[in-house]
Amino acid sequence: MTTSTNIIEVKNLKKAYHDGLEATVALDGVSFNVRKGEFVAIMGPSGSGKSTLLHLLGLLDIPTSGSYHFEGTNISSFSGNELADLRNRKLGFVFQSFNLLARTSVLENVKLPLVYSGVHESKWDELATRAIESVGLINRINHDQSELSGGERQRVAIARALVTDPEVIFADEPTGNLDSKSGKKVMGIIQDLNEKQGKTVILITHETSTAEHAERIIRLIDGTIESDVKVKNRLTSEDEYVK
Repeated sequence: MTTSTNIIEVKNLKKAYHDGLEATVALDGVSFNVRKGEFVAIMGPSGSGKSTLLHLLGLLDIPTSGSYHFEGTNISSFSGNELADLRNRKLGFVFQSFNLLARTSVLENVKLPLVYSGVHESKWDELATRAIESVGLINRINHDQSELSGGERQRVAIARALVTDPEVIFADEPTGNLDSKSGKKVMGIIQDLNEKQGKTVILITHETSTAEHAERIIRLIDGTIESDVKVKNRLTSEDEYVK
């Protein structure tokens, strides 16, 4: 699901890391737009810059130079607190390693982003329960995360990313630690978020079969964009979603 409005616009984005007198250029002049409601996959070999790009787009790091507009606003002048506020309100993250709290229930894990959201505490349980239900885990809501399978943990991570109703979902290798069946279910859920809820999705993956759920694939190499193409035979959630 896409519209004509750009939610993300980056122009000549560069990122260099300095170690003494040496500088390592991770991104070297990257420019592209992402439309609101678009599903974009970013691919590339190790060291291509895709993780760096994810961190910049997700407001987890700042570029060395270049511009980044989010919903039409240039965020280059934002303070650390302003970036954190924007990130908490507008962005959701799903990571390969799940990043769930140990010895903590599904409900408490999903509620965590609400602590920083400004949403009144009286609504936390309702919002978290709704998010958990949306990924099909309501029967596991009070289970400790250690009692879940890998696929279930990733679905908890998706629910946690959804609980603040963000505009953009960043999924960083979301199937990397999963078996094929669990990976298909997770990708089905992510694609439903895009197709049925209109969420903008930016997916980092090294797997072509996973990237083909997206409408568009951006390939990076050595910190630059090698190609930016539409997916001709896009997979649908019906193709992959194991009920």
